[in-house]
Amino acid sequence: MRNCVSINLRKNEILIKLSDDAEQKDIVENLKKKIQELKKMYKNEKTPIRVTGKILKNKEIDEIQKLIKKYIDVEIDFDMPKSLGLSSIKRTFNKEIAISETKFHRGSLRSGQKMESEGSLVILGDVNSGAEVMASDNIVVLGALRGLAHAGAKGNKQAIISAGLLDTVQIRIANIVKEIDRDEEPLHKQAYVSVVNNEIVID
Repeated sequence: MRNCVSINLRKNEILIKLSDDAEQKDIVENLKKKIQELKKMYKNEKTPIRVTGKILKNKEIDEIQKLIKKYIDVEIDFDMPKSLGLSSIKRTFNKEIAISETKFHRGSLRSGQKMESEGSLVILGDVNSGAEVMASDNIVVLGALRGLAHAGAKGNKQAIISAGLLDTVQIRIANIVKEIDRDEEPLHKQAYVSVVNNEIVID
């Protein structure tokens, strides 16, 4: 079994780095072996632990947290997005868009409503001003997109946004943001938004 967990003692914390491509079972096995040496680092002071590297699912985070706390009662911080969000850490990765899992929503989103998807998102209606849609892959709005759309929210710059009518002031793909000046930009019908040379382009 290859080593997929590294532990480094920093000044104010202990850093546990997980390999990006490691399987959860390998991470857990590695951690079980290293947790004993980790325990020796603890005497009276409870130096906080920060886990970084691979993006984990919520149940994987819970499993790792439970394992560490079984041996050491300490504060653990996971330096990765626990859910999609504009403030989440962005990571660039390549993913085949064609095989993305897709979530469908029938109806329009009103102001204040927010919808997220771990794959692609298709809205069978409008996204009104004040509403937000976020997806780790593509966003397709069959009606008008007037609210905030953030595709590729975990760093996928190959993601696209498509809308029957693009009438919003800002769009985001991965960590790239485009502000749209309504006086300068016409209303785009059947808009296709993608990233070209690190810039958002509307076709």
